[in-house]
Amino acid sequence: MAEYAHPLHKKPCPFCKEPATVIDYKDTQLLRRYITDRGKIKPRRVTGVCTQHQHKLAVAIKRAREMALLPYAVPIISNRIGRGR
Repeated sequence: MAEYAHPLHKKPCPFCKEPATVIDYKDTQLLRRYITDRGKIKPRRVTGVCTQHQHKLAVAIKRAREMALLPYAVPIISNRIGRGR
């Protein structure tokens, strides 16, 4: 087994640290921190959220998308003008 230079430690869940924070589908500013610039939900390993709160986040993001508060997908604007044709 390889020896690592530093021990791996997990980031604490921001929702577990601050129990007053409520995950609500109407709070788009909070939900936007947990989606990518293309509109996909970020994984737990990136955000550091625990399993229970990740599930609540996913449900809230999906509800916000259904209510048209968040986009399903963001169109990609390319810098390429043509493909040589």
